[in-house]
Amino acid sequence: MLCVPLYPKWVIGTSKKVKTASKRHSLLLNWALPLVIQPIFCPENFWLIGSAYHIVAFKPDTAVEALARAANGTVTMASLGAIFGVVTCLSAHARDAPDDPKNYFIGGCASGAFVGARTHSAMTGIASCLGLGMVAMFTKVGKMEGWRLYGPPKL
Repeated sequence: MLCVPLYPKWVIGTSKKVKTASKRHSLLLNWALPLVIQPIFCPENFWLIGSAYHIVAFKPDTAVEALARAANGTVTMASLGAIFGVVTCLSAHARDAPDDPKNYFIGGCASGAFVGARTHSAMTGIASCLGLGMVAMFTKVGKMEGWRLYGPPKL
């Protein structure tokens, strides 16, 4: 998968503006994490970008609270991925149908049920179950049938 840089490099950990930072993201320069990072536009990195924006938009009182928020988002996304993978694999073995899109729907639905349990809301769980299940199922069907959402046209 080709990942394209989304923004120029910027430094977190100083309150000074860095010349390569865009003005829109200068708020991120106020955090005390000694990292040089280059966010990239990849689906697997959306949780990192969302977690960083959440911390900037709702400024915590202490660095420990910021770390706890970042860890909370990271653990939730890692749990969703693990639940999806395990349930999809178990469903494929139990049904003896390794490439069936229904396995992916079941895995996505289990991840959505986890979201509902995490938020203590049955409606959120049902909506997440259906939403994540359908996205996972259509992603599998699209891969099997060669659907293309972007890229150059086939000639």
